Amino acid sequence: MILCGCTQQKSQGEKYLDLDLTRDQEDRLHRLRVRIETAFDSHCIDHQEALKALWYAAFPGSQLTGLISSQWKDMGWQGNDPSTDFRGGGFLSLENLLFFSKRFPKTFQQLLCKKGGRRATWEYPFAVAGVNITFMLIQMLDLRSGKPRSWPAFRFLSFLTEEEMAFDLLYCVAFKVMDTLWLAMHASYMEFNVVMEATRLQLEHELTLESVNRIEDMPSYSLL
Repeated sequence: MILCGCTQQKSQGEKYLDLDLTRDQEDRLHRLRVRIETAFDSHCIDHQEALKALWYAAFPGSQLTGLISSQWKDMGWQGNDPSTDFRGGGFLSLENLLFFSKRFPKTFQQLLCKKGGRRATWEYPFAVAGVNITFMLIQMLDLRSGKPRSWPAFRFLSFLTEEEMAFDLLYCVAFKVMDTLWLAMHASYMEFNVVMEATRLQLEHELTLESVNRIEDMPSYSLL
């Protein structure tokens, strides 16, 4: 699995904050953390059905032969069993991909099929990249910490208080930003981590803009 090690460190020069949370913020943060801590369970019927739903969202005209099949490689999983690729993002990464496919189906298909722009010979694998984006956002937003420690993370929490699906929306923005930077940087597979770091920096910048009061206000949201 491509693992963006750069996301495990704070951005250079970033200062830690110590801000109190409201009860609503704590409640929304708790709900999101429950989602984050839910591992993908290949024996859970609901998780199996969600994985099947992702397949048919990606390839509506193609019959899936099984939850373990070489077909999954067409979506950008590493092998025949996609359940082995969820370790970095858990069930949340599958939920994020499903949300993306339903909320922005056209953009989802564009990124899945690598449409638009001058593409590299060795492209990033779509599905595994999606899992890495979930992992990167969890790290960037301090979602496994006691409470947000950076200004971008705290701003995100204020958005989450108003919109419970703020993380899923930010995920869609992040995926599109990553692909846009991938093309702009003429990147190939070996530069994936570099592109992910650039994506993180762009998101952190936009989350702290005074004009941004919700995910939909982020300049990059218009890319979707």
